[in-house]
Amino acid sequence: MKIAIVGFGAAAIGFLERIHREGHEIHIFERSPDVFSSSISGVRADGKLFVSAEMGGELEIDLDLQKKLVDFYIGKTDNGLIETGSSFKNQEYYQRFYEKGFQPVISDFYHLGTDQLKMVLYNIFQQFSEIPDLHFHFNHQVAQVEMINSKIVIDDQHSFDVVMVAVGRSGHKLVKEIIRLYPDLILDNTRVDLGVRFELPDHIVADINREMYEFKVRYRSRTGYTVRSFCNNPSGYVVIEKYDDFVTVNGHSKLKEKSRNTNFAVLTTVKLTQPFNDPIGYGSYIAKLTNILAGENKVILQTYGNFRQSKRTKNLYRVLPTMEPENYILGDINLAFPRRIIESIIDFIENLNQVIPGVGNEDNLVYAPEIKFYSNRLDNSRIKNLFFAGDCSGETRSIIYATAHGWLIADRILRESS
Repeated sequence: MKIAIVGFGAAAIGFLERIHREGHEIHIFERSPDVFSSSISGVRADGKLFVSAEMGGELEIDLDLQKKLVDFYIGKTDNGLIETGSSFKNQEYYQRFYEKGFQPVISDFYHLGTDQLKMVLYNIFQQFSEIPDLHFHFNHQVAQVEMINSKIVIDDQHSFDVVMVAVGRSGHKLVKEIIRLYPDLILDNTRVDLGVRFELPDHIVADINREMYEFKVRYRSRTGYTVRSFCNNPSGYVVIEKYDDFVTVNGHSKLKEKSRNTNFAVLTTVKLTQPFNDPIGYGSYIAKLTNILAGENKVILQTYGNFRQSKRTKNLYRVLPTMEPENYILGDINLAFPRRIIESIIDFIENLNQVIPGVGNEDNLVYAPEIKFYSNRLDNSRIKNLFFAGDCSGETRSIIYATAHGWLIADRILRESS
């Protein structure tokens, strides 16, 4: 078979790892100019891998396969040096959160660290680039994919037996164009996560960081929205994340270089109903509005006390930001976010403060916008031999689930062609 993969990220890596020994001609189209410019969104930000049945996507993925893929990534480090942790395996911690209304998420974590991620990706690329039947096409941004005469055709010129689109959330323009041609691909398109990046001194969360490295909890707030913690980074750094026409906030941590602060996301899941059908557009609008208030390519930074009281922050106190000063402005997030989202986040933090005293200190820091986009959930049985994998499919939202999704699609193709 002649196969194309659009995008070289986590899903593509999982697909290639499953299928590369089978002798098929495979072409990988990547819009970045080279492998060092290419990235896996979550890997680029932090390189946090996990094995869990409770997080990462809508798919049911066998825990053994998840661990196999974690080991694959770890095997591409130079020395196997990683940080590990287990979330809520300790019943005492589980009960402490549960009694205050939180739903703890059980998971095993494997943290590669931002500082060795480029080499991990390069080592993976080197493995695949040495295979004669695999062909990488960098600096090639695909604009169109469609079915023509029982073949899948890319940009009206490249014809393939099978095409897997694996462009992540940042490739939504291509996915939107495909949906324009085939609107019945959509299974669901109503969700988006809006929230903030929270930063506080390490000593406040030192015990829980030592216990599990990353805590993940869900909480049903008084507004009715579910709020969750996400991407905890002990001794980490807050950074901006650039999209085509706006910026958001994110966090990461390194293996060697450490700060004195911990950061994590607090995200409110918004699930809307008809006629709403554009979660990426809605989230992008909130991000752009925040950027308008902060200035071009900047985010808003506010103390938690001011955030709670709807007052603009003009001065900081004991907690100093790890984000570079040129990337933020002191301001008021309340001017950009819907009030119900703000109230949900405050409710989450106030209740978390009962479990971890000090989380609700007034001089802790709040950055916005932190937005996690859910792509449209797409039907992989609608168009024969055209598949959507990873985060662009709407089925995953993590490195390992995206990698596993690509692996499972390759496995399906091999089984159906045998």
